[in-house]
Amino acid sequence: MKKFLIALFVSQTVIVFSQNDEKTIKEIYDTALSNSKCYSWLDDLSNKIGARLSGSANAQKAVLYTKEQLETLGLDRVYLQELMVPHWVRGEKETAYIKSNKEKINVPICALGSSVATPKNGLTAEVIEVHSIKELAELGLEKIKGKIVFYNRPFETGNIEAMTSYGHAVDQRYAGAREASKFGAVGTIVRSMNFRLDDYPHTGNQGYGDIPKSQYIPTAAISTNGAELLSKKLKENPKLTFYFKQSCEQLEEVKSYNVIGEIKGSAHPENIMVVGGHLDSWDLADGSQDDGAGVVQSMEVLHLFKSINYKPKNTIRAVLFMNEENGGRGGSKYEELSKTNNENHIFALESDSGGFSPRGFNIESDDESFKKILSWKPLFEPYFIHLFEKGHTGSDIEPLTGTHLVKAGLRPDSQRYFDYHHAATDKFDGVNKRELELGAATMATFIYLMDQ
Repeated sequence: MKKFLIALFVSQTVIVFSQNDEKTIKEIYDTALSNSKCYSWLDDLSNKIGARLSGSANAQKAVLYTKEQLETLGLDRVYLQELMVPHWVRGEKETAYIKSNKEKINVPICALGSSVATPKNGLTAEVIEVHSIKELAELGLEKIKGKIVFYNRPFETGNIEAMTSYGHAVDQRYAGAREASKFGAVGTIVRSMNFRLDDYPHTGNQGYGDIPKSQYIPTAAISTNGAELLSKKLKENPKLTFYFKQSCEQLEEVKSYNVIGEIKGSAHPENIMVVGGHLDSWDLADGSQDDGAGVVQSMEVLHLFKSINYKPKNTIRAVLFMNEENGGRGGSKYEELSKTNNENHIFALESDSGGFSPRGFNIESDDESFKKILSWKPLFEPYFIHLFEKGHTGSDIEPLTGTHLVKAGLRPDSQRYFDYHHAATDKFDGVNKRELELGAATMATFIYLMDQ
């Protein structure tokens, strides 16, 4: 059969597309919007299994469930990749209040991941408010020792890309306790990573680095409304005290798994293309946006190719990584075994920014590959995909290496992501079915073009 070609002139470069490419891409989107499984898979992950923190019983249930579902797709291979993961547990629900003069006001908090507990009866101390780790160092030991450090740097509202605001604020969450401990602080409270003013504290991992365990101090996130109130009360009474109690604990490591399914390449089976998301989630909610959406979209890519009877030239492998949230062990183990097995990865795509409407991709590649990817923009424009920029692609594929490896990260619309991220609001009802399916179709389209 003759192949008709469409030629476009872009920056004096002739780009040639096959009508068959346009037909295949349309079939991918049509199938995703009419016959996908990703939304029902997410329903099961969220509502039948629930929160999937590494080391938990639910995380293991999610491993078994996704493996079983991949096995129903008629793939060439489905298997588990063993690894050891941290097992941190939250314990009883945290409590906190502001005490100023005779006034006592309860505020919502949640322990940050990997934090130690407070003393059994809780911790009470005066509070010192700072807006950066740099400011902490400027205050020094004399003003900080014996106090609770309150990190209150809000998200910058002027960034159109919400991830930029997150990146500029998250250091106080991750490194805040470690740095405050060096100046004799007894605990830290961190403003939640969120644009919106609400009563939902957002958890997330924090790290003590290489300080001695004897210097570990408890750290918790406070809701944005709680942070605003605490800051206001401190202005009225700098000598007020803050009480919080949490009973979290780091237990012994637990055996867990990455879940992997693959379609063998018809021409170059030795070349591997990965699509993935992380199977674990935080424990405050279902983890539907972070990262249940990315998990089921990655599974859906394989389902779409099987549904349209597309036989890839290269091996396409869906990897559901374990332990992205509080350790990154899944991505590291995958790369370790990849090297052991002398595997040749040529492409990796990650979805870990929620199940919202897709807008494009972040790319990590050489200039020649990036130029080629930019030439595909006309094929994506009918589906409102227009962002192709160089940038960070994903934490789980970050360790992956290869001689000519290209990496990509799906970029959904980010405006509402931090309404849900790491909070009790991250539930199934926050995910729109069509947006989730469009994301899966966009990922499948990118992989199809890379495979071609």
